[in-house]
Amino acid sequence: MPWDSAGMLLSVSSTFSTNKRTKNMKLKYFFPMVIAALATFVTSCSDEDVVSYLDNVRVTSSYVALPAEGGSTSIDVTASGDWTISDIPEWVTVSPTSGSGNTTVTFTAPATSKSNEAYVTIECNGDKQMLKVMQMAEKVELAVSTCAEVNKGSDNVSYRIKGAVTKIESTTYGNMYINDGTGEVYIYGTLDAKGAEKNFSSLGIEVGDVVDCEGPRVTHNGTIELKNVTVNSITKSLIKVDSTYVAGEMGNILPLEGGELTAYVSCKGKGVSVDIPEDAKDWLSIAAIRNGGTEVVFKAAPNTGGDRSTTITFTTTDGKNEYSSKVDIAQKGAIVPVSVADFIATEVGNAQYRLTGLVTKVDDAASGKYYISDYTGQIYVYKASGTVALNDVVTIVGKHAEYKGTPQVGSGKLEEICASAEPISLADFNAAEDSNDKFYVLTGKITEIANDKYGNVYIEDETGEKVYLYGVYGDWTGQNKQYFIKDNAIAVGDTITVVTIKTSNKNAPQGKNAVCFGVKKAE
Repeated sequence: MPWDSAGMLLSVSSTFSTNKRTKNMKLKYFFPMVIAALATFVTSCSDEDVVSYLDNVRVTSSYVALPAEGGSTSIDVTASGDWTISDIPEWVTVSPTSGSGNTTVTFTAPATSKSNEAYVTIECNGDKQMLKVMQMAEKVELAVSTCAEVNKGSDNVSYRIKGAVTKIESTTYGNMYINDGTGEVYIYGTLDAKGAEKNFSSLGIEVGDVVDCEGPRVTHNGTIELKNVTVNSITKSLIKVDSTYVAGEMGNILPLEGGELTAYVSCKGKGVSVDIPEDAKDWLSIAAIRNGGTEVVFKAAPNTGGDRSTTITFTTTDGKNEYSSKVDIAQKGAIVPVSVADFIATEVGNAQYRLTGLVTKVDDAASGKYYISDYTGQIYVYKASGTVALNDVVTIVGKHAEYKGTPQVGSGKLEEICASAEPISLADFNAAEDSNDKFYVLTGKITEIANDKYGNVYIEDETGEKVYLYGVYGDWTGQNKQYFIKDNAIAVGDTITVVTIKTSNKNAPQGKNAVCFGVKKAE
């Protein structure tokens, strides 16, 4: 769950359902609250309001309603080029049926004793707008469809939905998600009361409000959307998490050592229930309920693992419908130092791990895509901050992520470039000047283990050149210098890759304090 650098992000969302409760919540708390009047705000629109937009063709009504006694109804078509109307039923006359640019189109039908309805198709430059034509005795409006029905429906058909706003992605265009208990629909653009775009804030819609809206369905890059919807009504939510505080400061991130978070709640319904998810019950609990339920205090236990988070649901009812507001609560965790193999063995999640390895391959340095290796294996780092180069020894912090089932380091951050090493042949290494500041990458087969406690070994390449390594370890920090060779069953015949400095002992060249970043067992 993301938060800002100051730890002040409050992520709140809401859902709306009819006489249904979430079934996967294991811990549930209920407490009474004084009933308040439901506040509502209603925005009306006329048939002339712009309700349906596509890129190449627009219409000023999502449907055409004709009187049962016969008559005509006109709409305006705005198109980017030539347009045509097809699929016209026998009981209605359309004039004109084609045109270019902006045109008023009139639908006419004789008197009828039965209801008629059909869809006509308006097409321009590949965009098809399905327009519903109806003739009934009474004024008609689009029936409310469920979100599930919209998701299973057809593009270029206008739908009307009613549900709670769970997330607002753009306060300019009115991009948001609406959930009615059957599913969720993405709204791409919301028109204001006059049918204009980029004025979403004028509607006063907030997360948790129940919105009745309509517009044409489109699919963009696999995402089903209702585009540029018209809002018929807004019912303000009966419950809202106004804010959360940790240690007297606004925020939703608890410290590593644990502590308390206070959620301040506004409710106009009949009581409030609080649901704590199963995955958080071992570290988060309710410590107190104050001021008639308007303050709920949560207590977090000390965190010995990585970062963790959960979503708490507050629910109320008006006796008929349920209204919910959700708030994310997070806790900072320890950064666990691991080897590559140990990292791969962890589960995908938000826990943070620290790895040190040799950069063995760079896919995209600017984007932070590269491979690192240590003596236990290799792992891909995906989009880590910071810039590295091939053969750098780096320390990174990140989370266990996956791509098509393959583990990788995600949300990574370059913590340190420990050294920049140069690959070199064993012969050139022996001939190099002694230096405590210059690091080399050496690869060779172990021919002799002189001391398995400190890892004093001889390595040899395919030319027969040998290098003596005075100390081979698996830890760059140098804290674990003993028995690395023995504990990891590294034997004569195995090929190792190390990063080391060049020194001499009694004029004999040697590598000193070498750190192993790769082991290939003898066949």
